[in-house]
Amino acid sequence: MAITPRTDDIFIDSFGVTIHYHRWSPKKKPTAIVQIAHGLGEHALRYDNLVAALVGAGYEVWADEPRGHGATGLEQWGGDYSKLGKLGPGGMRATLTAVEDFSDLIAQQRPGVPLFFLGHSWGSIMGQMILNRGGASRYAGMILSGTAYRMPGMMNAGDLNSRHKHLGTIGAEWLSRDVAVHEAWRDDPLTFVADTLKLMGPLDAARLLGTPRKLTHDIPLLIMIGSDDSLGGEKSVKKLADAYLRAGASDVELIVYEGARHEIFNETNQEEVRGDLISWLQSRLTSSKS
Repeated sequence: MAITPRTDDIFIDSFGVTIHYHRWSPKKKPTAIVQIAHGLGEHALRYDNLVAALVGAGYEVWADEPRGHGATGLEQWGGDYSKLGKLGPGGMRATLTAVEDFSDLIAQQRPGVPLFFLGHSWGSIMGQMILNRGGASRYAGMILSGTAYRMPGMMNAGDLNSRHKHLGTIGAEWLSRDVAVHEAWRDDPLTFVADTLKLMGPLDAARLLGTPRKLTHDIPLLIMIGSDDSLGGEKSVKKLADAYLRAGASDVELIVYEGARHEIFNETNQEEVRGDLISWLQSRLTSSKS
């Protein structure tokens, strides 16, 4: 796909950390906005194909680089790549608040435009945490990709590549069936092995655990994973979907892609995945107007 023009900007979080973010805009007024929250150990510029498809369908896309990641992490740690992943002052709680602040910044700059939250992996965990903090009313809907039910036995806290390591030597085989994705991850200076406990410490790692609480606002939820995702898996996300129904969500859709691994937007069937996402977005926007 052709490169989509991008605007880069910053805001300062409540601890004084400079948060870098990106925006991609369609030529006409956007139908809605999709906020991308990426995973641990990566950065927002790995989503070019998804961004291009969303912008081509009339959506504006915003994506921040959370604490310790991408341009934010580099500035935070004075250009020291070895410190990428470390969240800094305030840890996970401050990181989560900054993601919420980013949602509020988008709403302030685009008043009246529906905002959807798309969280992948760690980003999806933060999305679940935002819902538990009463933040559902910010969004027209939430998409959770590569996610899990956030309890021991349902979310893998160990080596996510262990069951795929026989497939190659790069260490990123768990991400996708596409070897080019493994190679790009290896060659990208802004990606790294995300050892959650080592990066965050035991207290912040424990904060990632939790179960869905009663929603303060009923919004549509889309859960998308590959059947060969080593973070959670089918049993985990089915439990998550059921938990959100019990928490008051009236519209919960679950899509499991057979054979796909963790990064469904970088998978061999990524075109199908993008199409399903855009169809879901359009259907929820239509139903909200009726």
